Amino acid sequence: MVQNIMLSKISRMFRLRRRARLCSNQLFILRALCAGLAFFIAPSGVGSASAQDVPGNGLVDNLQWTYRIDSYTELAESGSQRGENIYFFKCFACHNHYAKTAPPLKDVYQHNTLWNGQRVNDDSVTVQIKNGSGGMPAFRYSLSDKDVADVLSYLRDGRNCCFESEEPPANPLYKAEQNKWPVPSEVKGGVRGAVRSTGGPLEGIHVQLIAPNGVRTTVFSDFNGEYEFPRLQTGEYTLRVSTPVPYKAYRRDNVRIDGAAKLEDIVLEKDPQPGDPGALRGALPGIQEIESQLSGAELLWNLQGTDQEKATFVRLCGIGCHSFQQIFRARFDERSWRVMIERMIRYTGNSLVDRRESGYSFGATDSEVEVLVKWLTKVRGPESKDDPVRLFPRASGASTRLVLTEYELPRRELSIHDVFGDAKGNIWYTSHRTPYAGVLDPRTGIATEHKLPLTPGLMPGTHHVAVGKDGTIWFSENWSHHLTRLDPTTNEFTQLNPDQTGTGNFSLAPDGFIWSARGGKQIVRIEPQTGKIVNIYPLTKNPTPYDNETSADGRFWAGGSPPGNGYNTSLFLDIRAGKMYELSTGDLSHSASRGGFDSLGNAWYGGRDGAFIEMVNEIDKNKGVSVRTFLPPTPYFPYTEFYEAVPDKNGEIWGGVLHGQGFVRFNPRTGKWFVYDNPEPSALSRHAWIDESTKIPTVWYPDYHTGCIVRIQPLE
Repeated sequence: MVQNIMLSKISRMFRLRRRARLCSNQLFILRALCAGLAFFIAPSGVGSASAQDVPGNGLVDNLQWTYRIDSYTELAESGSQRGENIYFFKCFACHNHYAKTAPPLKDVYQHNTLWNGQRVNDDSVTVQIKNGSGGMPAFRYSLSDKDVADVLSYLRDGRNCCFESEEPPANPLYKAEQNKWPVPSEVKGGVRGAVRSTGGPLEGIHVQLIAPNGVRTTVFSDFNGEYEFPRLQTGEYTLRVSTPVPYKAYRRDNVRIDGAAKLEDIVLEKDPQPGDPGALRGALPGIQEIESQLSGAELLWNLQGTDQEKATFVRLCGIGCHSFQQIFRARFDERSWRVMIERMIRYTGNSLVDRRESGYSFGATDSEVEVLVKWLTKVRGPESKDDPVRLFPRASGASTRLVLTEYELPRRELSIHDVFGDAKGNIWYTSHRTPYAGVLDPRTGIATEHKLPLTPGLMPGTHHVAVGKDGTIWFSENWSHHLTRLDPTTNEFTQLNPDQTGTGNFSLAPDGFIWSARGGKQIVRIEPQTGKIVNIYPLTKNPTPYDNETSADGRFWAGGSPPGNGYNTSLFLDIRAGKMYELSTGDLSHSASRGGFDSLGNAWYGGRDGAFIEMVNEIDKNKGVSVRTFLPPTPYFPYTEFYEAVPDKNGEIWGGVLHGQGFVRFNPRTGKWFVYDNPEPSALSRHAWIDESTKIPTVWYPDYHTGCIVRIQPLE
């Protein structure tokens, strides 16, 4: 069916680096690290590319989302709007009005002096940004003069500045409402063509058509370089190749698409090779235009450093609260890296507001922190230079047999977290740090937003979403500690029992009751109308499982473990018997994250050390519950992990390759691991939902990094 993942020696090489990582509910820091009075995270060590240069640089076009994110052109190419984009990454998490450690920056130009006593003007604000202060890193090595000028333009704009999570900015590439256009559900029968270079046909190339409504449909070239699209609405599209490296960008606007016509061949030109004759064969220049097309794991693989340094980085920074890309696009001196890391591992919660009174988050040690500071200063310091980079191989064989659709949402910086489908075929989604949740119509690409009620003094944001049998939509509000239901017929919200019900992951049982984990080593069952806790199931080993899942027949509940050292546990409850099984997942720090039940009553979870974890249910055989772990023969990308493991109706298990570029599909009956590539170098999926109504299951996931909802349709 799909491509087998690589060979075995390398597996042993990289398996040593798999450890539990930093973070968990610090998801608020997605894409970035933040320091006390800081401007949030920064671009690659190669510096910010000028937005005006994007279309003409020949290596990447300005429709590549990862490049737009790296160059801060998600909202605009220059000026105050681009300044807002930079502000979001560098200022917001510390200077929002919920934070307690940094002053708000709104109307900063209306004050006489800064907090350091300097008179407020462009020069003094520029100095503060570039030099930093005691609790603020110096951004002189990360922000160009143009970047700073755009930030100043935004700060001076008292009417629009400054960004707060209550009203995230509009997405300029969302056009579904103004340009009505149908999105196909079928997978074949449209235009076809071929991709080649001077060396012959090219396999595994991401060929993409962008419709007038902004929806992107991607297919992949096969061994002969040939590709075929679904049958699309007749009209004009943008034809492009996504992540073209190691080839130059290819894009044609206003391409007429009609029926099953054959398009002219796409001929790709190879990227330039490094000029150094001693450079590794096949390596490419380590510049932003190329690095923006690499996954976080590829970037880490190409950086200098020992196994200990990289393993420490992955353990402390790789749990999935943000992408590796957001760290590696920063460049700081040692003092500033120390400030950033101190901020990350001392603070927790919605906006990094609450400081830990003692110790570091998730068992980090002083020696690990020191290793991390020194290594980041070495590879992302003021004087460090990027070596030429090598790429992992493209998809080949049956792994090119899929159609992938990316849907834009009305707003940027939503930090989309979970998706869930309803009976009408719509996809509901959550926003981890704004009050906006919504529902996507996959047939049109139109997303309808719903703004949840704000809780005074508490950061907005939703975590999980689920749809009940009666059509009621349920959200968990992770920062304000609500469990909230939406009546889709009236669009009315009801918030239940703050601080008593589920605030992160939860599950809806077939009887409509809600299951959730609480602090204090408890699993609770909640009455859905009142939010009253009707059953409590105590735990002895695991303080709070990260996920909560119930089986389709309502007989079993299962949960994973918190991220961190020592949490090698998983939980399984026989609800009928009232018996809790607290199980070990082995010696490695698997830190089982999120998952679901298969049709046999076994529970599956993604492990943050890169394993799939199965809780084998043999209760009816009087054998209880046991644990099996499954590691790929070799990691498809070194330094990756799983955030989830979601079974489909055929018993195959799906999960995004966190910090990689694809989705894994595992068949436990045959032991085969397969992978599907994404057109963007990201698969930061927190919770995928599988549509079982299609002949071959269709996978939906929200990409936390790119801000798009993605549909995966395998052809076989």
